[in-house]
Amino acid sequence: MQTTCRFLLSAALALSAAGAMADYPEKPIVLVVPYAAGGPTDKVARDFAQALRKSMGAQPIVIDNVVGAGGNIGAAKVARAPADGYTLLLHNVALATAPALYRSLPYKPLEDFEYLGLVSEVPMTLIGRHDLRAANLAELSRLIAAEPGKLSIANAGVGSAAHLCGLVFQQALKADLVAVPYKGTAPAMADLLGGQVDLMCDQTTNTSAQIASGKVRVFGVTTAVRISTPALAAVPTLDESGLKGFRIAVWHGLYAPKGTPATIVEKLNAALKTALKDADFARREAELGAVVVTDDRTGREGHKRFVMQETQRWAPILKAAAQYAD
Repeated sequence: MQTTCRFLLSAALALSAAGAMADYPEKPIVLVVPYAAGGPTDKVARDFAQALRKSMGAQPIVIDNVVGAGGNIGAAKVARAPADGYTLLLHNVALATAPALYRSLPYKPLEDFEYLGLVSEVPMTLIGRHDLRAANLAELSRLIAAEPGKLSIANAGVGSAAHLCGLVFQQALKADLVAVPYKGTAPAMADLLGGQVDLMCDQTTNTSAQIASGKVRVFGVTTAVRISTPALAAVPTLDESGLKGFRIAVWHGLYAPKGTPATIVEKLNAALKTALKDADFARREAELGAVVVTDDRTGREGHKRFVMQETQRWAPILKAAAQYAD
């Protein structure tokens, strides 16, 4: 009798859980962005959240900016969150670079998340304050060489996309620059516009408007070919300006805590793929020079395989730069 009761109770609980998953989402979803509001990853997240909501029903998607430690605080928050599909993470390439940058992490990038799919790839631009005494990359190179250790380059914190791009730029040019970390790209941009720092390498989603308005100098884009958007069409690539092979794109992916029920994970992946086909989302990203991902990396396995490859790619670059954070 007791065995029968336990079986019936287990069956009832299983049916209840299955019903809850079928009705998912029944309340707002929190999308954690591990960078400051107004920054490039935040912009992608907010655009994507609108498209994702359309594909998932009426429940709102609330952006939660959890800033600090190059994205690690926000990532760790999601890794520790209940695995119920109501706390998600929108992260960028820093998820793959963190193991090489930090001696210890409060989470395991390849083990603590359900990989839901890649969202977009964003080129970067090398920009400077509007009154910098250099009009192009050649002049900038000469200025840096003439004043070693005097010019500064801002970034959004150790491990951020801006930090990575700055590292690669310094290595390529053998430049002696003073790195100035900020708690997000928005405050870094504010100081660049105010003349407190000299340079920054950042995503087109954050720099296109400033370039178009003439508030910053632009020295090049990090793509293989020029970008056709109105703000960037006349901007040369860093490759054609002399830094051969200089190519960096910042990708963004969606994640859930490890152990999230398979039914919910599959529903989120399906919603992601639908959201990426949203015309408004594609248009907004294109205006900023970003590319919506359409290949097998929108799938869970393709996404994780790509991040593993990126982790292996960046490790030697970062170790060679000897840039570590405790």
